[in-house]
Amino acid sequence: MIDSRSLRMSAGLMLVGQLLYIAVTQLHAGGDANDHSSIFAAYASNGIWTAVHLSQFASMVILLGGLLSLFYALDVQTESARWAGRFGAASAVAALALYGVLQAIDGVALKQAVDAWASAPDTEKTVRFASAEAIRWLEWGMRSYHDFALGVALLLFAAAAAGAARIPRPIAYLMALSGLTYLVQGWVAGSEGFSPAQSAAIVMGWVLSLVWMIWLILVAWWMQD
Repeated sequence: MIDSRSLRMSAGLMLVGQLLYIAVTQLHAGGDANDHSSIFAAYASNGIWTAVHLSQFASMVILLGGLLSLFYALDVQTESARWAGRFGAASAVAALALYGVLQAIDGVALKQAVDAWASAPDTEKTVRFASAEAIRWLEWGMRSYHDFALGVALLLFAAAAAGAARIPRPIAYLMALSGLTYLVQGWVAGSEGFSPAQSAAIVMGWVLSLVWMIWLILVAWWMQD
């Protein structure tokens, strides 16, 4: 039988982590992220940059902690579903590690680079700007592979949930769709950076994730021990 208490904890952590991540991200400095001249100036003048990125990391830790605990809560019925859960857990760990490196690049290295560019004398600005752009492109790559790892984790956990007793199949389908949106985000971030297409995929992923997370926590609370 499914451990309903573990399922409640898992679903609760994922929902809290997702909601916190969405809320904190609204505080991130805005603008056309691919217009580096204007966006770097906005980043340099932002006074809560470190707090926002640290909070994003904490939110992702909570979210992925909930996803990992889902592996122990599910009562999967087949060996293939068990292996899907195991590989999903491994991919979630990889996603968390990649996100930690991503925030080190974005939350620390990029901020230092744009601050140095903004305060540099005119004779050094070109070199400083090129340095900041190089870090930005490194951020694109790290974000791309984090999104790929998270998307694969969600697809594998969706396969495990589809083979679990007492979990409605539509939850697994929605989880898989949210995983696909992360794969799209990874592809777009790696090929064209933080474009409007990536922003649309991010919002779609958030909406789908919130739907299946809320549904899962309701199922967990209605479930008898």
